[in-house]
Amino acid sequence: MSEMQTLYHAMYQSQNFYLDPSFVQQRVLDDQVELWWFSEPRRSLICYCASVVLIMGLGLGGVGLLSTTNSLSGEWRLGVGTTLCLLALAVLLKLLLSSAIQDMNCVRSRRRINQLKSGGRADPALFLAVGLAVMLCGTVLTCVVIIRSKAHDRREMLVSGLVLMAAGAGMTLAVASYSVLVYLKRRREQRRRRMMRMSRGWRARSRAVRVFNVSGGQMTPARRETSSSRTSLI
Repeated sequence: MSEMQTLYHAMYQSQNFYLDPSFVQQRVLDDQVELWWFSEPRRSLICYCASVVLIMGLGLGGVGLLSTTNSLSGEWRLGVGTTLCLLALAVLLKLLLSSAIQDMNCVRSRRRINQLKSGGRADPALFLAVGLAVMLCGTVLTCVVIIRSKAHDRREMLVSGLVLMAAGAGMTLAVASYSVLVYLKRRREQRRRRMMRMSRGWRARSRAVRVFNVSGGQMTPARRETSSSRTSLI
């Protein structure tokens, strides 16, 4: 490889180093506070859809139990329905709070934004708490059915308790699987960034060696004059 080709190759690698799309995107995200809320669109969309589905499911279940409350089975229907409606209200309140904080742009800390945004750290914790609450509610209702074996609506209570337990357990399992996937993805990204930094450092050292690897000891006189004229021109 001639000296001009070596110099061109080094300049090309340097240009690729500074114009790396991932590097430029990371710099833009680090400088713009408004973009921190949308740094992970897929995760945000998944958590937002899960929140909407959870609000609708809890709200419809709670309203359905409250609407069928009568004098004979009013105690457990009223308690379970009110609990489900309160849980749906809590999830809805979190969505509204995150949206209001994002619109007002009153939070400038990246750590707080990563906690409050859709798909942040607060969503899995909230989903886990709701899942455990639903599972606990179903467990209590099932225990009441076992204790009160002569209740006239024993079958309805048992079905409701088992459904709530299954829903809470499924929600908890889903949150745990999601957390594991996020952790593995984060470890993979950290490993990829570490490899990219090592590759860039290796290319920078190799580029430095290639740029200064100019030797004229083994050249013919004509080639030496040509190289000297090129060096003088550069």
